Amino acid sequence: MNVMINGAMHEGSPRAGQCLRTYLREAGWFGVKKGCDAGDCGACTIHLDGEPVHSCLVPAFRAEGRSVTTIEGLAGPCHPDDPEPAEFHPTQQAFLDAQGFQCGFCTPGMIMTAARLDQGQKQDLGTALKGNLCRCTGYRAIREAIAGSARSVERGGCGDPVGRNCPAPAAPLVVSGRARFTLDAPLGDTLHLKVLRSPHAHARIVAIDAAAARAVPGVVAVLTHADAPPRRFSTGRHEDPRDDASDTRVLDPILRFVGQRVAAVVAESEAAAEAGCRALQVTYEVRPALLDPDRALEPDAPRVHDPRDGPGDDAPPLGRHPNLAGEVHGAVGDVEVGLAEADFVYAGTFRSQRVQHAAMETHGCIGWRAEDGRLTLRTSTQVPFLTRDALADLFGLEKDAVRVVCARVGGGFGGKQEMLTEDLVALAVLHTGRPVRWELTRREQFVGTTTRHPMRVDVKVGARRDGTLTALSLDVLSDTGAYGNHAGGVIHHACNEVLAAYVCPNKRVDGRAVYTHTLPAGAFRGYGLSQTIFALESALDEVARGLGLDPFALRRHNAVKPGDALVSNSLEPHDVVFGSYGLDQCLTLVEEALQADPGPEPEAGWRCGTGMAMAMIDTIPPRGHHADARVGLDADGHFTVRVGTAEFGNGTSTVHRQIAASALGVTPERVRIAGADTDGVGHDTGAYGSTGTVVAGLATLRAAEALAVRIRTRAAEIAGASPDSCRVAGDVVETPAGPVTLAAIGPLDAAGRADGSPRSVAFNVHAFRVAVDPVSGLVRILRSVHAADAGRVINPMQCRGQVEGGVAQAIGAALYEEVRVGADGSLITQTFRDYHIPACADVPDTEVLFADTYDSIGPLGAKSMSESPFNPVAAALGNAIRDATGARLTATPFAPDRIYRAVAAGRTGLS
Repeated sequence: MNVMINGAMHEGSPRAGQCLRTYLREAGWFGVKKGCDAGDCGACTIHLDGEPVHSCLVPAFRAEGRSVTTIEGLAGPCHPDDPEPAEFHPTQQAFLDAQGFQCGFCTPGMIMTAARLDQGQKQDLGTALKGNLCRCTGYRAIREAIAGSARSVERGGCGDPVGRNCPAPAAPLVVSGRARFTLDAPLGDTLHLKVLRSPHAHARIVAIDAAAARAVPGVVAVLTHADAPPRRFSTGRHEDPRDDASDTRVLDPILRFVGQRVAAVVAESEAAAEAGCRALQVTYEVRPALLDPDRALEPDAPRVHDPRDGPGDDAPPLGRHPNLAGEVHGAVGDVEVGLAEADFVYAGTFRSQRVQHAAMETHGCIGWRAEDGRLTLRTSTQVPFLTRDALADLFGLEKDAVRVVCARVGGGFGGKQEMLTEDLVALAVLHTGRPVRWELTRREQFVGTTTRHPMRVDVKVGARRDGTLTALSLDVLSDTGAYGNHAGGVIHHACNEVLAAYVCPNKRVDGRAVYTHTLPAGAFRGYGLSQTIFALESALDEVARGLGLDPFALRRHNAVKPGDALVSNSLEPHDVVFGSYGLDQCLTLVEEALQADPGPEPEAGWRCGTGMAMAMIDTIPPRGHHADARVGLDADGHFTVRVGTAEFGNGTSTVHRQIAASALGVTPERVRIAGADTDGVGHDTGAYGSTGTVVAGLATLRAAEALAVRIRTRAAEIAGASPDSCRVAGDVVETPAGPVTLAAIGPLDAAGRADGSPRSVAFNVHAFRVAVDPVSGLVRILRSVHAADAGRVINPMQCRGQVEGGVAQAIGAALYEEVRVGADGSLITQTFRDYHIPACADVPDTEVLFADTYDSIGPLGAKSMSESPFNPVAAALGNAIRDATGARLTATPFAPDRIYRAVAAGRTGLS
């Protein structure tokens, strides 16, 4: 067929059944993204004869004789290999000025929709953007970009760039569709991998007949557990591999959840690989499935990991129940005495559901043998170095025989702190000797990756009449699913800062993470704290009500303060300190903002209420987190910062650029960023646990400071002056003898390292004013205010966006997001149509306020602020609903039917 694409005639022959999205991507137009496969997310939006359409829903042959415009051609005719245009389309420029993106994966589709909105549609963006989803931003920046009401990013200028709204380095590439994500690469002779997944929650593979699959034209290889290395590992990645249970194989003859890999087919095309999977004949021995975490702890419960099926590298400690994947027990003082001394005691049980990360870019990986024979993978991961190390160990290779590199990553939220695709792609590359690519479908993302840990939390709180806490007790049951990736880390983290945030003489915690035959849980934004904070902050709200105290005053009275020991459930020494303290400011900022502007009045018949909650988080994971950085002065007088951390919407590339520019005394525009390549620097533990700024940023600062010394020293040698008399100014070094150009000094470079110890704490406070319709159970957020103690804020616009995105994601988890598991262990939610992530109409603007603090541990006084805003939101929203209706909802999500039943029954509890 002939089709006009971005101003040029294109001739091609679409395959039978091919959609326009894949046709355009195969032609090199990688700005057309895949986020859902079903027309639900809008990432693939293009203009067909000038009208925006979801190209995944348009058969390719229907473009015959028509005009197609992708994001690359929005500003004018272009070729796929052209750089970003000299001038942007007005909508692209608006998104550039407002920085209306974070990871940027949804941005091309969002811009293509926004570019065709008329003035009437712009008055109702909730409706106009209903077909475009964003997981990162919280939509405020997108709305302001379209309305033209945003405060623009700052470019150029003089003075210290730290504290300014400098643009993201990749911003022009993102808005023009030329930012390259994991699978934005030509196919060439790459093979395609597809996976057959288990239909059973628990089964043993008796036999696999692959003859018919191998006979499918185009099939190159069929891989089963017989081809996989016997070594067990954990998909969860930490600096110390012993932090996660080694209980997983690349392909396992024992299947422990519906959706687990059974076999892989590698073929010349996706269609052939899928046909090969359908042709596989598998004989299963179906076994009883254990789906209930309470049942999992009973003495006669079946073992999810039975030694008779082949023991893992980690065996449960003697005396521990075999279905326990992790546990924590500890106490200070005597809780029973504290409860007896209390004038008011509250006890309740709170439940938090499974939640999907729903990053817009699904997991994907391309692997190949480089010319030097090294196994090389380009993958969507938050932890490239830890993935490299795990692959080397798994396949018996030296570390320098494996290279892992990231392009831009389309969202993570903890879900890409896992090795979920790289191991199987590596196996296929080593088996076939050819390049192999594997891109998960949205359905596979739901059924075959990980979720937040569902938890049940029993909480008891005792307090005296003046609000002084006398006892805090948590009993936590976490369902880790079929595998223990992150089970131990999440249960320990869930039971730590939630208690350490308050001063109380008597504390106790019992936490257990158990195996079940369900989809594995893993790392998720907040790493267990959102679940326990929901329970404790809800309980504290009931204490305040029972004692007739203001909820802000109750927190102020009991919250930990500088000089207090940070105690959770043990008096053992630890490395967490107050690098700075801003909780007092956060409480005041939120309280005063609500008083100054409570928001609009609700409709007649709706009940109005206000609620708040607070949260504390350690800014770095325990047991080691390391980062190396190199900063170089290039021959052209510009600088290149090489870091190991990945950019996936967390904003580290922008922050590192500003940190380096500040230390070097130049504008950010003179600094390039090269990251997430295991060949680039010595090591980087990864972008997780609130470390992208705090640890990797500190390594960048140290490298830049060392280079600045070398530059002044070299300029002094050239000019015959003292290094102390030399100063970088623009593209020269000013010396007493006159300017010396940077180009004359370079190339030079210097290295820096940070080891993540000691660790600081950050605080967040959130409050809502809501209206609830008792007839329908609907909740309308009238006011949303969030205060954050982020230390010295390197980039206020970007940090505000991180907070807004965390709040939006948490609102979804609190109100409607839920991964539902059927009675047979299969997932009911497998698409975005079944799983409601917040759309533009669902998310109110949140007023974001920052405490004025300067942290002694983070670089230039900064703290982390990517995951922590998520944590207090569910509790604050539940407390607001309680204030409005009198009903205490003890399980998320706060769905309308649950609210209706609770209000109608007049209860203060909900099962």
